[in-house]
Amino acid sequence: MSTHAIHIAIVGAAGRMGTQLLEEAAKLDALKVSAAIVAPQSEHVGQPLGPQGLIATSDLDAITDVDVIIDFSSPAACVQVAEHAAGAGIAMVSGTTGLSAEQHQALVVASGSIPLILAANFSVGVNLLEHLVELASRGFGGDADIEIFEAHHRRKVDAPSGTALMLGHAAARGRDWNLEEVATWAREGHTGPRPDDAIGFQVLRGADIVGEHTVYLCAAGERLELTHRATDRAIFARGALRAARWLAGKPAGRYQMRDLLFGDA
Repeated sequence: MSTHAIHIAIVGAAGRMGTQLLEEAAKLDALKVSAAIVAPQSEHVGQPLGPQGLIATSDLDAITDVDVIIDFSSPAACVQVAEHAAGAGIAMVSGTTGLSAEQHQALVVASGSIPLILAANFSVGVNLLEHLVELASRGFGGDADIEIFEAHHRRKVDAPSGTALMLGHAAARGRDWNLEEVATWAREGHTGPRPDDAIGFQVLRGADIVGEHTVYLCAAGERLELTHRATDRAIFARGALRAARWLAGKPAGRYQMRDLLFGDA
């Protein structure tokens, strides 16, 4: 990890996560926010944001002399940010979810030029949960049915959550499955018996739930439930800022939170 002050730009700075990032970054001497980027149509363009009082802009060219871009925007904007970061040689941390396969591939391409972390969730607890889910799935083998439940606030626009999908992929890895081939997204009507090679997903949206994920491993005579509940959005901001500090100065490539948590850095 770099020891000098890391200069960062925040894309999506007026959003829920962007606001939290500005607040948490202001508490850290090791980080300096140099640019706050918002959508072109945002009412915040030209207005000061966060404790830093940075003037918000929609111009990506305002990102200069920056070590890392932290992106919590939209899928379409995320691709533009990745292309800009790759062209400028700036590391990128992105927590944008809901990417299509094509948009995801655009970030993979960008990681050929810059160090890049794309994560559905920057909570340390959730990333530890991902590791545990893979271990538990492998340990039970075919003796346990796997179901994933997630709950979020009523304003969340994608379902299931990126974190639920991340946990689904972890469970699938434990069985040497391809999640796209075994996922069951909804059940209604006469569904017939549950197949053995399936991972089910259930979704709840309501009020101000920050985030809750439970992975059920249901075997005959016993059930293991692995749960993470977020009660403060600041955990995601702190994790993303930790990732930015870790990523600065790394060689080009696609990194994951598991590299930060379990690697040699």
